[in-house]
Amino acid sequence: MALTRTSKGRRTQTVADLKRGMILDAARQVFERDGLDGASLRAIAAEAGYTPAALYFHFDSKEALYAEVLGQSLTALRGEVDRAIENVAYPKDRFRKAALAFFDFYAANPRDLDLGFYLFRGGLRPHGLGRERDKQLNEELEAALSPIREAAQSMGADIDLARLIMADTFAHASGVLLLAHTQRLRMFDAQARSLMERYVDVQIGQLAKGSAGK
Repeated sequence: MALTRTSKGRRTQTVADLKRGMILDAARQVFERDGLDGASLRAIAAEAGYTPAALYFHFDSKEALYAEVLGQSLTALRGEVDRAIENVAYPKDRFRKAALAFFDFYAANPRDLDLGFYLFRGGLRPHGLGRERDKQLNEELEAALSPIREAAQSMGADIDLARLIMADTFAHASGVLLLAHTQRLRMFDAQARSLMERYVDVQIGQLAKGSAGK
């Protein structure tokens, strides 16, 4: 009897996980199409083939859904960065690999970059997903960027400078990616990855000089 109950519980959980996954897939499609402001739980439910009431069983708001979708994206990003630096010993190589893996992930997945910029939906008016959700998502993004900070520290930067370099790398990558995905780089006859590689090499060179001067 206990085994039967356990098996039934597992089947119930499997079905619940499947439904949750289908809802998240539908939510991502709606968010990519309509943005956070334009999306609604009704539209997401229709895309998933469920009623709005069924969605409320899993998520209490569209902001909760958006946070989950973006969280999955950030987890995938961190995985790419971690794989890129695996077994890479020298700090300068870890810096380069981590920075370029971050860039390459979003270059290959422009929709994920778009998801990450939910704050700018509707112009430069901050939107947010709620204090706790924003805090958690920011922490996940910083975790993906942290190998850059750690490599900079290993090359001699103090913690404050290393954090600035991490933030600057994020800002530079985001700007280049934005120009690339909107095809604005064509006017400069420039290649996005070459610009990112150049930036990374300059940062490594500056860190190396700073370390040599100590």
